[in-house]
Amino acid sequence: MKDSLYVFDQLRPRLQKMAYRMLGSVAEAEDIVQEVWLRWHAAAHDTIDNAEAWLVAVTTRMSIDRLRAAKIQREQYAGIWLPEPLLTESPATPEEVKERADDVSVAFLLLLERLTPEARAAFLLREVLDVDYDEVAEVLGKTEAACRQLVSRAKTQLRDGRPRYEVSRETHRRLLQSFTVAVERGDFAGIHALLAEEAMLYGDGGGKVPSFPEPMLGAKRIAQLFYASALRYGSDVRFRLVELGGQWALLRYLDGQLESAMSIETDGNQIVRLLVQRNPNKLTFIAKAHGMPPDRFASSQD
Repeated sequence: MKDSLYVFDQLRPRLQKMAYRMLGSVAEAEDIVQEVWLRWHAAAHDTIDNAEAWLVAVTTRMSIDRLRAAKIQREQYAGIWLPEPLLTESPATPEEVKERADDVSVAFLLLLERLTPEARAAFLLREVLDVDYDEVAEVLGKTEAACRQLVSRAKTQLRDGRPRYEVSRETHRRLLQSFTVAVERGDFAGIHALLAEEAMLYGDGGGKVPSFPEPMLGAKRIAQLFYASALRYGSDVRFRLVELGGQWALLRYLDGQLESAMSIETDGNQIVRLLVQRNPNKLTFIAKAHGMPPDRFASSQD
């Protein structure tokens, strides 16, 4: 039993990685991994030739089933659905920077929603976990040729939706810092100047806090939103620069309470898209990590 526990603990980060990228939810990923542990605990280990392959396969199949059910539920979701942000630590190497920016950012997880559950699984197994095609085929119960086609089509779909710009982490950080300063000062012109003319804002309130049912389009409208918030809350508004999904992002606090987590996309000069997570259920893990009570969130109208 000790050996099986050690094997599972060694592979847990890999299983968590797969489940989170499949579901876009920290809580659901943890549920999946816990269920996989229970199945591993009950399995006849002497009949399993490759523990890692077995655990990855079970995690993937369970995630596919969970994602199918989630897609049906999301048809009834209140307003815009965005993935749950993952709080990450600063990567130690340039390779880790690229890996995280490529496969755990909120924008990329949202892009993965374009894929069917099986295509998403095939793509992640091959391109993120670096699983060979023969193993991908075994996990999905398809031929290698079919899996290669799934991955190829997924790449095409994702390529069409990826940002056209390559922006350094430092540039990304500086832009967020400038945006923070402009908002906290209530500088409408400064906020407006940092937004591309066709900028878009997506907000997820999950029906639990007010948010927008459709994306907000245009630099002026978005700038007015943040300017109005600055006028209304003044010094009660505070931002914290953190890493979410391997990219610099902002946490916004109202009167000391976590209100939202905001990720951005930029062309290097201006912000082109803002993804604002306000659903309290999707902020719980971030709030806990920063010592905030998980059941106390601000509920502003913007």
